[in-house]
Amino acid sequence: MGKLKSYQEQLQDIVEKGINAAEEQQKKLASKPFDYAEKLEAEAREYSVKSLRKRYNGYSETLFEQLRSLNGRFGNFAAELVAKLEKEAAESADAVSEAAEDVAEAAQDAKKSVTAKKPTARKTAARKPAAKKETASA
Repeated sequence: MGKLKSYQEQLQDIVEKGINAAEEQQKKLASKPFDYAEKLEAEAREYSVKSLRKRYNGYSETLFEQLRSLNGRFGNFAAELVAKLEKEAAESADAVSEAAEDVAEAAQDAKKSVTAKKPTARKTAARKPAAKKETASA
């Protein structure tokens, strides 16, 4: 029975060490939120509500100034893009206009050519109608 008693004591020691390790880990984990709360409390005491409001407003102003700046840059980019598109559209319209003028000129030239080459009336020889042959009937 001495061996069984030894095994029992060893097993209890192992369990005790496991419990102690778990307790230590739980205390470490549980202390973190309290550590953060204490730190926050200490930092919060350093600032008055007015100074916190001032800092908040400063951050807000900076943020919105950056957004306005971004909007201005975007507006400039869009304006450049629109100008390029308008220029290309105008150039394309000019090219279409020139092509239309070329087609109109070609059409006029063709019309003049057709009108100038109008065939003259040909005189046709008058044909006499062929005499009908009378067939003899017997």
